[in-house]
Amino acid sequence: MTNMTAQSQFSMPSINLFGSGSIQETGSRLKDVNAKKALLVTDEGLFKLGIADKIANIIKEAGLEVEIYPKAEPNPTDKNVADGVEAYKAANCDSLVSLGGGSSHDAAKGIGLVVSNGGTIHDYEGVDKSENPLVPLIAINTTAGTASEMTKFTIITDVKRHVKMAIIDKHVTPLVSINDPDLMVGLPPALTAATGLDALTHAVEAYVSTAATPMTDAAAEKVFELIPEYLPRAFANGQDIEAREKMVYAQFLAGMAFNNASLGYVHAIAHQMGGFYNLPHGVCNAILLPHVCHYNLVGREDRFAKMAAYLGEKVDGLSKREAAEKAIAAIERLSRDLNIPSGFKELGAKEEDIPTLAENAMKDATAATNPRKPKLEEVQEIIRKAM
Repeated sequence: MTNMTAQSQFSMPSINLFGSGSIQETGSRLKDVNAKKALLVTDEGLFKLGIADKIANIIKEAGLEVEIYPKAEPNPTDKNVADGVEAYKAANCDSLVSLGGGSSHDAAKGIGLVVSNGGTIHDYEGVDKSENPLVPLIAINTTAGTASEMTKFTIITDVKRHVKMAIIDKHVTPLVSINDPDLMVGLPPALTAATGLDALTHAVEAYVSTAATPMTDAAAEKVFELIPEYLPRAFANGQDIEAREKMVYAQFLAGMAFNNASLGYVHAIAHQMGGFYNLPHGVCNAILLPHVCHYNLVGREDRFAKMAAYLGEKVDGLSKREAAEKAIAAIERLSRDLNIPSGFKELGAKEEDIPTLAENAMKDATAATNPRKPKLEEVQEIIRKAM
């Protein structure tokens, strides 16, 4: 049974745009909130490709001004946020537009938090630490994975501590999200795989979360149907626009699920691996997912058995345990098909770091809703198996 609290809430941006050409609405949506000048937060790659200029021109055509800040790193840092705050203030901006995957959105959310509330980004680590709403933020997504364009989650690396700070704050939810699949056509296979498996992880963790509700379940179950069919297609052929569009919906539905049911130890550990070794978040999740699923199986056998059926596995005549294990096997098979590394050692992780990584994972805000409550040694063992 899913644990239900006496009260639950369901949150997401008030406006969410989908489909080919939806980026054309960026300027008009900024005008709707009386914005005059936006800081466009993006990464160096999208800036060099000219996509940032394309969005900037759409904003200018609506009669607004725009300043481009192209310094969001793949794992955005506290320095990225501080520099962005300076850029925002120096250009006299009154609004934000994020362009990219989770890195750009998280950097923009961090900038918005500090601009609206003062202090430094470190002041907001944890849950709902801010007092004031964010300046208007429109999030334009270019990957089908993190769902950061529509969530209240922001992950920022503290470079001194080598820790990813999990900031979960109702005020960082963007005002408008835009998912235009045309922007995702050029995504390379490795990034398609990593971001797609990030989305699957969101759905899996939300589905077994102690805070799951019928609404988050419905969203997650649809993700389990969409990803096994459309992620391999998008991976094999990046020009497959139908696969790209279906993955847009899959990652968004996964965002709806985890934004409200939260996550678990896949993310709690993945944040540490990413912060410590500067590894891609989606790859960290993909490596950890089967290992955390095996650990959680004893407490959520019924959920994993249901998951197997939604993932397209044949479960007729199987015991609940056999069906549950088929779900994990399906996840492992998908990771292999998408060329995900088999473990962290080949990515440079070291056995001697496991105690620190495990200790920090247990402090991560996303650990709170994991269905099984591990001891420190058990978290260490999960990481060891994922090596």
